[in-house]
Amino acid sequence: MDQAEKFARFRDLHAGPGAFVIPNPWDAGSARLLASLGFQALATTSAGYAFSKGKRDSFSALDRDEILTNAAEIVAACDLPVSADLEDGFGAAPEACAETIRRAVAAGLVGGSIEDATGLPDAPIYPMAQAVERIRAAAEAARGLPFLLTARAENHLWGRQDLGDTIARLQAFSEAGADVLYAPGLPDLAAIRTVCAELDKPVNVVMGLRGPSYSVAELAAAGVRRISVGGSFARAALGALMRAATEVRDHGTFGYAETAMPGDAIARLMSQDHHSDRG
Repeated sequence: MDQAEKFARFRDLHAGPGAFVIPNPWDAGSARLLASLGFQALATTSAGYAFSKGKRDSFSALDRDEILTNAAEIVAACDLPVSADLEDGFGAAPEACAETIRRAVAAGLVGGSIEDATGLPDAPIYPMAQAVERIRAAAEAARGLPFLLTARAENHLWGRQDLGDTIARLQAFSEAGADVLYAPGLPDLAAIRTVCAELDKPVNVVMGLRGPSYSVAELAAAGVRRISVGGSFARAALGALMRAATEVRDHGTFGYAETAMPGDAIARLMSQDHHSDRG
């Protein structure tokens, strides 16, 4: 399936009935595992990638080249549409966001998100006008390309519990050309339902981060079209590692291996490519 076919499939998922889950692998190996389970699309996670590199998930720790290199490896590892966490577009200027979209398409991605968080503790959210211009530039860069643009309003991750402003931002992002709208950290199902009712584009909601958890059926009934898991799958894997290592350290036992995924099952899902320069 080529990039155009992946894009068409990804676009159609957002138009279908109900909600679909788009899990978040953090590398090529986790992408292969998730693809084997029948998910219809994947999305990268900057948090999961950062953890795998021993870094914090922050703008200052991650640059565009490494994020897109990681995304390209995930694209190459499976035959599914892949969308990417593109942080703040890797620059405050609208042109930085536009360049990020162009490079994302070149990496084989068929979607990606741009957020309105600045990474600055004293001014964590871009002013409305600047945030909208950044999304407009990204949308213009994506026009005519096989790419679905998601715009993120980050208020609720930065202590700004202003649902009215969040909705106003998402409405403005939609008007600026975003295809999918996303406000991570919404406080409850009532807020999620209100956001979905006030918007004219598909809404993504993230589960597994913090706060209450809702089922796919509950979220679909609230109007959600797409459900991601952010870095929570990566944190679940790290949690299993810590539990196994703690067992060995504290008890000198190896019971964790009983629930570990068998090596031969993993091997069947991984690439069988060989280096041609080996004798």
